[in-house]
Amino acid sequence: MAQGTLAQGPDMTIERSGGQTTVRLSGPWTAPHAQRVEALVGEIEAEADHFPLVFDLSGVERLDTLGAWTLDRTRHELSVKGQADFANASPEQKILLEEAAYRDFQGKPKPRHSRSVDFLVDVGQSVAGAGKDLVGGVGFLGELVAAMVRVIVHPRRFRGTAVVNQLEQIAYRGVPIIVLISFLVGCIVSQQGIFQLVKFGATPFVIDLIGILVLRELGVLLTSIMVAGRSGSAFTAEIGSMKMREEIDALRVMGLDPIEVLIVPRILALLIGLPLLTFIASIAALVGGGLTTWVYGGISPDIFLERLRAAVGMNTFLVGIIKAPFMAVVIGIIATLEGMAVAGSAESLGRHVTSSVVKAIFMVIVLDGLFAMFFAAINY
Repeated sequence: MAQGTLAQGPDMTIERSGGQTTVRLSGPWTAPHAQRVEALVGEIEAEADHFPLVFDLSGVERLDTLGAWTLDRTRHELSVKGQADFANASPEQKILLEEAAYRDFQGKPKPRHSRSVDFLVDVGQSVAGAGKDLVGGVGFLGELVAAMVRVIVHPRRFRGTAVVNQLEQIAYRGVPIIVLISFLVGCIVSQQGIFQLVKFGATPFVIDLIGILVLRELGVLLTSIMVAGRSGSAFTAEIGSMKMREEIDALRVMGLDPIEVLIVPRILALLIGLPLLTFIASIAALVGGGLTTWVYGGISPDIFLERLRAAVGMNTFLVGIIKAPFMAVVIGIIATLEGMAVAGSAESLGRHVTSSVVKAIFMVIVLDGLFAMFFAAINY
């Protein structure tokens, strides 16, 4: 059955014989005739009621991406009712039909589950992800130790300039914000301690509270959290940006180990800088606490220092300092590992920077809790 024609435009004829429908296409099926092409495929869909159906392309003079995509979309939609295929296509037309093939981007609807099942699935996926992160972190730690051993065996590989530069960024430039935060926290803890202990006439004991709490816990914990948020995020962003620009691949091509060049100097700078910052943060918090006890509790600086000396011992100070290198390693591994995992998009970079900060702060708090239980068990 012949359909209406258009001069020098696309056309088609539908023939039915032997239980098969043949659609014979002719003319140019190209973008300049888009309106006519859509009208013809609409007629095909309306009148194609016998299957199998064959699109005969032997009479097609020209075919571009629009015509190929429209024809393949029609074939795809009709294949739901029955078999529909192309026939007598030239090699060039076959290539164009394959490249411009219609794709249904609407995914299959997800089966609906109850909220409790979805919650359990999320928990399971989170646990599995945490296990993968733990295994990856241990493996990365092994690579880091191996790189440090190579640097020790071959001292010429040691990049002292990079370590000094990172130490400046981590420690020297981080002193102001860490001193300020620690000073304010010391003031707040001292003030609240005085307000609570004055009810029992035990105001002087606030000095014991501040000294032990700051030196054992708050000093190193505040410093680690600040370093994780400030330097850890910077590590991830720097390494992630290099990963996006393929600079890390360029290092490997030049025969350089990215772990030795990029990660070892940052970890060493953290190992040196975090204990120093912990000491400075503890002093700032004690100064803030002493000033507050003087203003609110009427305890002079001389009495504060005398009672502080009696309340804390060397072990109290060492507990906080011992924690610092371990937290430095955890922050460094998480930050650099997340940076190395960045893919080639800005979205990936932002996601991994956020993940780096969150994971580092979480692990710092977990590690502090483990150390607290350990030192309590050995009565140190």
